[in-house]
Amino acid sequence: MQGAVLYGPRDVRFEKRETPKIIQPTDAIIKISAACVCGSDLWPFRGIQPIAQPTPMGHEYCGIVEEVGNAVTSVKPGQFVIGSFFASDNVCPTCQIGYQSSCQHRELVGGAQAPLLRVPLADGTLVATPRIPSDDLIPSLLTLSDVMGTGWFAADAANVKPGSTVVVVGDGAVGLLGMLSAKQMGAERIIAMSRHPSRQKLAREFGATDIVIERGDEGIARIKELTNRIGADSVLECVGTQESMTVFDLTLPLDHVAEGYRAMDERRAIKTLLRPNGTK
Repeated sequence: MQGAVLYGPRDVRFEKRETPKIIQPTDAIIKISAACVCGSDLWPFRGIQPIAQPTPMGHEYCGIVEEVGNAVTSVKPGQFVIGSFFASDNVCPTCQIGYQSSCQHRELVGGAQAPLLRVPLADGTLVATPRIPSDDLIPSLLTLSDVMGTGWFAADAANVKPGSTVVVVGDGAVGLLGMLSAKQMGAERIIAMSRHPSRQKLAREFGATDIVIERGDEGIARIKELTNRIGADSVLECVGTQESMTVFDLTLPLDHVAEGYRAMDERRAIKTLLRPNGTK
């Protein structure tokens, strides 16, 4: 099997990797239908987050279950599933109060930029769809692996209420889906802080009522002006890095993954979708 491996700053290679197999009885192996390059993947790619050794990349994924361990009961081979970037058992006390990413038995899921992936704690981590989705629906389902849940959690943590005014700082994937979440939660006014025309257009589509391009004190003054000096009821801080990424605007075959990293790093692409079947 071949997959993406990061060797160091700006050095991504698509090369031979060990084919994943069942290690624990709670594991599942899935055949990847779609993965992507995440904005947080750019941290080690740029050298901001150093790595100690060559590292298989990718943590956003969806696909078809190929095999399960003998303790797995919630998914079975042949089902289409979406999984989280942290594996969780979904039964520990921390999971039960809604913080699965802090599961007491959590494991980081990595190496999804490849044809096959081992997912630990499959019962708590993988969610099966009622049926195999159409190909055009898969990119939307892929967002549920990371950015949609993160955006929803941001809106929930900010206590967005019906009729409220919300400011979203950041126009990347999490910011945009935070806007969408705030809209679904009933926010009346959603102010997006964005300097990028292509993302401003998406922000409007996702529910933004106002765009603020200013930053720092000027940005604060502009928001006060828009809100009659009252300010926002909720603020979603969704930047993460200075160059957070947004929704998919470049699709590449999986074996072109290195170009996906370069395109995002050079801001030629917002977010890269990777398809193992090689479809552009």
